[in-house]
Amino acid sequence: MPRFRRLSTILSNSALALLRRRGSFSVEIGLIGVRNTHHLCVVGSGPAGFYTAQQLLKSDNGVKVDVVERLPVPFGLVRFGVAPDHPEVKNCINSFNQVAKNERFSYFGNVSVGRDVSVKDLLSIYSGVILAYGAEEDRKLGIPGEDLNGVYSAKSFVGWYNGIPAEQDLKPNLSYSTAVILGIGNVALDIARILLTPIELLKETDITAHALDALAKSQVREVYLVGRRGPLQVAFTIKELREMVRLPGTRHTLNPADFEGVKDIVQGLPRPKRRLTELMLSAVNSQSNKDAKTRWILKLLRSPVAILPSRDSSSHVGAVKLAVNRLEGQLGESQKVVATGQTEEVPCGLVIKSVGYMSLPIGSDVPFDARSGVIRNDNGRVVGVPGLYCTGWVRRGPRGVILDTMSDAFAVGKTVLQDIRDQKLRSSDPARSLSALLAEKGVSFVSFDEWERIGQEEVRAGSAKNKPREKITRIEEMMRIAKQTSPVSPPSEKS
Repeated sequence: MPRFRRLSTILSNSALALLRRRGSFSVEIGLIGVRNTHHLCVVGSGPAGFYTAQQLLKSDNGVKVDVVERLPVPFGLVRFGVAPDHPEVKNCINSFNQVAKNERFSYFGNVSVGRDVSVKDLLSIYSGVILAYGAEEDRKLGIPGEDLNGVYSAKSFVGWYNGIPAEQDLKPNLSYSTAVILGIGNVALDIARILLTPIELLKETDITAHALDALAKSQVREVYLVGRRGPLQVAFTIKELREMVRLPGTRHTLNPADFEGVKDIVQGLPRPKRRLTELMLSAVNSQSNKDAKTRWILKLLRSPVAILPSRDSSSHVGAVKLAVNRLEGQLGESQKVVATGQTEEVPCGLVIKSVGYMSLPIGSDVPFDARSGVIRNDNGRVVGVPGLYCTGWVRRGPRGVILDTMSDAFAVGKTVLQDIRDQKLRSSDPARSLSALLAEKGVSFVSFDEWERIGQEEVRAGSAKNKPREKITRIEEMMRIAKQTSPVSPPSEKS
């Protein structure tokens, strides 16, 4: 005991502070003792990943956090999923940038878990690993004609106009006047809005250059939004519907028959559902702009049963065959959908499937429920794999908004910290590091400073076009800019 007190008198206050920041020592009751250090890894740099890192770094016990991302660039859904005309939704990036400034945070971009390193590799390096890699696969309809030319998944189409590198060669055919979007969630409305928004407004967003060029030449004038249930079961929210109703130069069509009896019960609905339903009822009764050159149609109580080929080309879509449904039970959100046996066809040249996403397994050693598309877990702890956790869409399925993902990430982050306090997680070995393993494997990773170099170049290129940024969409170009030695002068990003 006396030797510890003598040691404490030798060290200066500044040295003690340095040791605390590095997480190597702790001071308790005037004594200095070696403290266990915990180094954690988060796989995925979207909202789930960054909010988890934020929660973990709030700990006062010196926890270090590395975020690993498959692409060179971070922010996942915020960069690649949020519509380009919704810049306010991307404001959470400001918080993520603050997280990245923490001295206990490191970013490893351009590292694919499952290809460059395995989950087993990560568990051998870190005290704990949190999987937050989202849902990147689109759900299939399972109907004839789904693979015809002119049929695209929402994932691919959104990725095309938002800059996902894998979707940059999609080249959707926009030479047809009518498009059908299967699904009536927020993503479906985002796509419809992008297809119908005047090009002058899109030019002011961060939509990719190749998408902007294609949309400027688009012949799409009519968009159907198809949902299998009724108005009380729609998945979109009031913000997205309001934008569609107010879309410049566009008229809307909602079938009054779909809303029979709804007016009588609307006041008894929960407030968010009531406001949304009132807006739909208002849209049914409003005089839409008959002189508008474009139109969107909300087609409820319809289920796709086949995508039919065109008469001119057996390999290209020509129409969608829909089953007509009806609702059974007391009027309300829990009504059951029943097929009537009737069908109808909607001629079109473009079909976009927006029926949801699903996660993919990341490795054979991680238990995965293929039916529900999530990792098997108990409140974020991966079943049967000590030290492994999951959060976000890969834990609970692709539902909710960014706020829901934040809440889930914070909860799982607290679970990890509690496991550290309960000594359920081992200390990390300072002799082992991800950077050393990547060097051994010959994998070139992108640091957060290097990502900022890419971001600065995007902002510089965008400012020349009066855009917030011009996204770089090729991984080779991202890596070239990240690794260049000459600095990129940072212009101010347009708000």
